[in-house]
Amino acid sequence: MLKEKLKTLMVKEEQKDNKKKIENMVVLIVVVIITIIAINTIWNGEKKETKIQQEPSTQTKQLAVEQNVQEAEKEEDIQKKLENILSNIAGVGKVKVLISYSESSQVVAMYNENSKNSQIEEKDSGGGTRLTTQEDIQKDIIYKEEAGEKVPITQKIVSPKIEGAIVTAEGAGSADVKNNIVLAVEAVTRA
Repeated sequence: MLKEKLKTLMVKEEQKDNKKKIENMVVLIVVVIITIIAINTIWNGEKKETKIQQEPSTQTKQLAVEQNVQEAEKEEDIQKKLENILSNIAGVGKVKVLISYSESSQVVAMYNENSKNSQIEEKDSGGGTRLTTQEDIQKDIIYKEEAGEKVPITQKIVSPKIEGAIVTAEGAGSADVKNNIVLAVEAVTRA
């Protein structure tokens, strides 16, 4: 009888150990699944962020290319207008004008800006203090949608600065004609 009781006790203990092993395995599997989901979510989040960061740079490059074309047309337009004006001055014949610029024009896009400032003051055991300031600024270009495409909203366009002008003109040998040409060029170029 004692033998039988010992056998039944040992069987019950083995069943309890098997139950604990099964429970431990289930908990381990659940933890592994949660870890895999968390890692997958983090990696997908990083891929989406890089895609978002690439779009504005592409749009900005397109805006810069379009602006460079417009800038070249505007510079040629100013030169042609100045040539036409100078050729209408009394005593002036054929005119050629070259305008030099010290800078190119710039397009300033509108930004959505978020900034955070934090200051941390630490005191050490020696009585000294240390102040740490941290500033985080995030700028995102604001876009509008035109014909199904995202286009940056322009805040302003800074025109190029004219540094000087070279003028060749028939009839500029006369002092009065030369003076009139200089005054006209100064009025247009402010140089």
